[in-house]
Amino acid sequence: MNPLLKSIFSPEFGFAVLRVMTPLLFPAIGVAITEMAGSINIALEGIMLVSAFTGVIVSAFTGSFLLALLAGVAAGMLMAALLGYFHLKLKADIILAAIALNMFASGITIFFLFVFAHDKGSTSSLKSLVFPNLDLPLIQSIPVLGKILSGHNVLTYLALLAVPLFFLIMYKTPLGLRIRAVGQNPRAAQSVGINVDRIRLYALLLSGFFGAFGGLYLSMGYVSWFSRDMTAGRGWIAIAAATLGGCRPLGTFLASFLFGTVNALAIYIASLRIPSEFIQLIPYLATVIALTLYSARAMKKKTRSTPPGAAAVGQSPEKKVVNPIEEDSG
Repeated sequence: MNPLLKSIFSPEFGFAVLRVMTPLLFPAIGVAITEMAGSINIALEGIMLVSAFTGVIVSAFTGSFLLALLAGVAAGMLMAALLGYFHLKLKADIILAAIALNMFASGITIFFLFVFAHDKGSTSSLKSLVFPNLDLPLIQSIPVLGKILSGHNVLTYLALLAVPLFFLIMYKTPLGLRIRAVGQNPRAAQSVGINVDRIRLYALLLSGFFGAFGGLYLSMGYVSWFSRDMTAGRGWIAIAAATLGGCRPLGTFLASFLFGTVNALAIYIASLRIPSEFIQLIPYLATVIALTLYSARAMKKKTRSTPPGAAAVGQSPEKKVVNPIEEDSG
């Protein structure tokens, strides 16, 4: 068998997929929550960047995992709160506000990188902490499966647990019901006493919470330092993963797994005599292809559901609004 194929069909490749998927799954869940609330958060790139930097700096100067974790999560949620303030309070366009926050995060982290580490490239001069790896007692002894699932960073297991947590929040709690109600029909939700802006702010804060863990994994799990713009587009890929997964728990996980596989594959083929620029292009090319196929399928499905003659007279089919309360009771 070809050495490349042999390495791909190996437990080590499965291990690498889960490892690479982790910083995509966390922000993808955050995007999905805000999308279901009707106010998509595309500032996850900046949220992850600020959280990654904060975690490393706090761990380097305090030597505490707990303080680093709390500070990183707080920084991510603060960024999400700023986005909520600009969009919900000041009525700024959420897309423009998110892009501004992403640019702000890139600049502010480089500035403080120089302040604390006296380097504009990375924090390699600082001795920061790394979240530990866990060996699963029973699973690690299982052939093949043990090599894939055991020995990961603790944040990888938290990412896997975040999927059922996402399901529980959205489908088993009053907050999740309100988020879905606001996303499907904000006027109807407001008519029954739901504060739409408050619910959307809660959704943004949840997205900042999950996105922060993705950033912390990058600088304190995937590697052991912070480097400028180290998110490298993962926040944007997470948006594609959430969209491709229909913003549902299982769909978001499978889409993140798909993009994780593509990223891991790009790492494995780096040993071939292929220009490095092309290898770096692979994850983003896969994102564009996946979203194109998804959009084409969605448009085809919409065309099929259009009543005969509606397009000719410039009418759109009536969209049925699903009441989340009825959906849950059914």
